[in-house]
Amino acid sequence: MQNNFDFLIQNIDTTCSVTQSQSIRSVSKSLTIRNWLIGYYIVEFEQNGQDRAMYGDKLIRNLADKLSHKKGMSATNLKLFKMLYIAYPQISQTVSDQFKIEYNLKKKYSIK
Repeated sequence: MQNNFDFLIQNIDTTCSVTQSQSIRSVSKSLTIRNWLIGYYIVEFEQNGQDRAMYGDKLIRNLADKLSHKKGMSATNLKLFKMLYIAYPQISQTVSDQFKIEYNLKKKYSIK
């Protein structure tokens, strides 16, 4: 009976370890994609936005203030998200494949 009990413990322990590891990788992947997308939105807004001149360097601070209710949306993080997008623009294929996202800031913000 003890052997069966030990086997049960081993199976549960292994299952917990494997699924926890997979969960961490999944969350990490999702956060990376989220951060990349936020960087993309910021860069696209800066490059195409009518409000670019009005915001200037204040854009990140204004975003951080407006998003302060969301965890992880500090000015520092928003700058890092922007840098992530600029450093890895090739992630776009992965993002579109993963989420089937078609985001058009020009339409969203009525930018010509």
